Amino acid sequence: MENTTSITPAKIGVNYGLFLGILLILISVVMYVTGMTYEGKQWPLYLYYAAFPVAIIFGIKNYKAENNSFLSLSEALKVGVLIGVISGVIYLIYNLIFNYIIEPDFSEQMLEIARNQMAEAGTLTEEQIEMSLGWVRWMTNPFLGGAIWIAMSAFFALIYSLIAGLVMKKENPYTAAA
Repeated sequence: MENTTSITPAKIGVNYGLFLGILLILISVVMYVTGMTYEGKQWPLYLYYAAFPVAIIFGIKNYKAENNSFLSLSEALKVGVLIGVISGVIYLIYNLIFNYIIEPDFSEQMLEIARNQMAEAGTLTEEQIEMSLGWVRWMTNPFLGGAIWIAMSAFFALIYSLIAGLVMKKENPYTAAA
């Protein structure tokens, strides 16, 4: 018996990855427009952190449903990691557009805010503040930050999809023997 479905891990991965990437962009825009970004508020990102595993689990579940209720662990991993990577790439593109076109001074503004907060705390010397800001400057580079974001998204997607795949796997007896 042949599997005649036209669903692929890539199709599901792209759809759910786009959803997650757009969700993260919307959260970032709201944080920027409302000033939460400059205040250092991170709680809106918790919505994304909650949606991330949910999207991966639902993506894998949707793939299984479209695949005649069969799911191998490798298919679950493909779907889940692809969801994470696509969402990371979408956010990287937005982040580059934001930092280089929309708000080119954003990184410097954030560094100045960080400098002021460190100086107000009074626990660091000027030399320690400069050293800390050097690390912050390096980590807030949009390309490096985007690469780290994609890598972390892929890593956590791998973990979530491994768990979901182990729970939901159901091998197709006609293809498992091949």
